[in-house]
Amino acid sequence: MVLDSYRQVADRLLRPIAVRIQAVSPNLLSWISLLTAALTGIFLVLSFYIDSVLALSAALVSLLVSALFDALDGKVARLRGIESRRGDLLDHVFDRYADVFILTGLFFSMYSREWIALFGLLGVLLTSYMGTQAQAIGVGRIYGGVLGRADRLVILLLVIALHIAFDPGGSLSFGYGDLSFTMMEYALLLFGILGNLTAIQRFVAAWKQL
Repeated sequence: MVLDSYRQVADRLLRPIAVRIQAVSPNLLSWISLLTAALTGIFLVLSFYIDSVLALSAALVSLLVSALFDALDGKVARLRGIESRRGDLLDHVFDRYADVFILTGLFFSMYSREWIALFGLLGVLLTSYMGTQAQAIGVGRIYGGVLGRADRLVILLLVIALHIAFDPGGSLSFGYGDLSFTMMEYALLLFGILGNLTAIQRFVAAWKQL
């Protein structure tokens, strides 16, 4: 995963925030992350009905909050010494629901055709499934691969910001003929292609360990 090499930098930046909010329940942070992810999907759909710049800006802020709290819940749990398997389960389940909420929002938005959003969602879910399936069969959780969740969130934040700046109506496409896509569609195609490639990488890694 591309952002793995920056994990220590992110930890140093997030630790002061985690220290300040360590009195807050990590599960509550997970719930906030999930709810703001759901809001992101809702705001993307609302781009059809309200000012698209306003809808996209709200989606950008809610996605940023969701990503921040998703990164903080585990850190707060470790600071308080209350890490648990229940918390780990909650975190992973909520992450999957968050992914579905956001990409479902794109499915019903003006920024992507339905089949492309579904292809992106397939890549996202298979990536996560393969990592947890490896853990289920006893070889340990596998996080490796070319595209992880942090990478996807950064790409989504960047593409939403680009749409706000240059194409809030989702009308611009780049390519030739039927191979012409919006900026968001290119991101979703990347999720589908690299997500499935990551799933294959994780499968091979688990197969070798078995």
